[in-house]
Amino acid sequence: MSEDTVLWWQSGTVYQIYPRSFMDSNADGIGDLAGITSKLDYLGWLGVEAIWLSPFYPSPMADFGYDISNYVDVDPIFGNLADFDRLLEAAHSRNIKLLVDFVPNHTSDEHAWFKESRSSRDNPKSDWYIWTDPKPDGSPPNNWISNFGGSAWQFDEVRQQYYLHLFDVKQPDLNWRNPEVVQAMLDVMRFWFDRGVDGLRIDVVNLLFKDEALRDNPPNPNWKEGDPGFHQQLRTYTEDLPDMDGIILEMRKVADAYPERVLIGEIWLPYERLVHYYGAELNGLHLPFNFQLLLLDDWQAESVRQLVESYETALPEGAWPNWVLGNHDKSRVATRLGQTRSRLAQMLLLTLRGTPTLYYGDELGMVDVKIPPELARDPQEKGSPGFGRDPGRTPMQWDASPDAGFSAPGVTTWLPLAPDYEKVNVDAEKEDPASMLAFVRLLLALRNANPALNSGSYRSIESSAAACFVYERAGAGKRFLVALNFSDQPQTVSINDAETSQGRIVISTRTGREGIVNLSGLELDAAEGVVVEL
Repeated sequence: MSEDTVLWWQSGTVYQIYPRSFMDSNADGIGDLAGITSKLDYLGWLGVEAIWLSPFYPSPMADFGYDISNYVDVDPIFGNLADFDRLLEAAHSRNIKLLVDFVPNHTSDEHAWFKESRSSRDNPKSDWYIWTDPKPDGSPPNNWISNFGGSAWQFDEVRQQYYLHLFDVKQPDLNWRNPEVVQAMLDVMRFWFDRGVDGLRIDVVNLLFKDEALRDNPPNPNWKEGDPGFHQQLRTYTEDLPDMDGIILEMRKVADAYPERVLIGEIWLPYERLVHYYGAELNGLHLPFNFQLLLLDDWQAESVRQLVESYETALPEGAWPNWVLGNHDKSRVATRLGQTRSRLAQMLLLTLRGTPTLYYGDELGMVDVKIPPELARDPQEKGSPGFGRDPGRTPMQWDASPDAGFSAPGVTTWLPLAPDYEKVNVDAEKEDPASMLAFVRLLLALRNANPALNSGSYRSIESSAAACFVYERAGAGKRFLVALNFSDQPQTVSINDAETSQGRIVISTRTGREGIVNLSGLELDAAEGVVVEL
């Protein structure tokens, strides 16, 4: 890829912000848009290219913003449209792009559309949602299970029919087979593009179409006691249906009417199916989210290598890869892997070919917070105890003051703070050259300054150490070797490079290590990773 054809969403790093938890500007214990604006200088200092905001739209908050009652406004908890415009202008003035969530599968049951739809069977919006009659015995039409537990069908007394909700009962699914729904949602996209946003992250995009015959989903043969209830079935008739192709093409046409806009799709599918969402002629989503690192249990060199190689091979010609290590739906990387290995994982994320997404607080090494049952907020926790998402959504840790600088002292934050916030916070880690924050910032600076790392080629390299994953990134006349030791023991990597026998370590997961090394005997500490300029 030549430098003049690289787009911002290919070379840059996307930073995900969960607005409730980033910065509270008005001392109500909940983060807001003005709070995000106040921290843009930090994000510029960190070195991210774009920020992506989880939902901030008007909502009853049954699913904390993913149950939307108005797609084209701001919930008063977060501010108003003027606050959004100020945030957008301030971000652009710092050369930071802004992406927002687009949630097309479902609305809130308090959305005006649903109120009309449920009012009668002959209302003009009667068919805007998925309604069906009960079975003769009054039971739901099939066995579909909600992601939040229990049946995905809710009986409505007014219409004397069931409506579908693949998530919370207060999140009825829209009927994407209705052309009026399609046009209304494409108009929502245009509203935010017209306002100036640089891209949309599309929520659960692979769920938009459901089986018209409402056939039962088959049981999941791999489900076992203790797994989440919603994993009991294979989602054969509720996700990834062929009908998706046409609507994604329509979404792409909307985006292409604006310069350099990006569509990112949330798709929890194996990479073999995921890559289909790029479109037959790359006319689909620019970046179907690749969650394979986020889902990986076996963090060993060969497993990671196979994952990367398989994904690279599966990509359609010309498609741009992407990688995700953490998000608002999963346990934090520092909890999953521990602090030492999470450094290794961040080096992997920020040196692989493709667009990386960095979850707020992961640059600090923030960990999951144990949430007492009485303080749990997530509907998924209430439907499937033990599988809630609150632990990874706690307030950002800015400093060692009360409330971690997230809110005013003495304010009760919407979720509890991590007990380690007095040591793990932005102010403390800015002063510590050995901190996770310092390490991630160095990685981002190296990545941003070198086309070889942000848009160059990738090839894996065979080495003498099976416990290590080694690969080369090359571009703009430079080459970098990345060597990652996934074992708990020191390793010596021997690499035969016809062009050079030496290189210079430019960054290591081990603080203070730098200088010239021989490629015939590159020594790595346990769980150490290095980037070597060749």
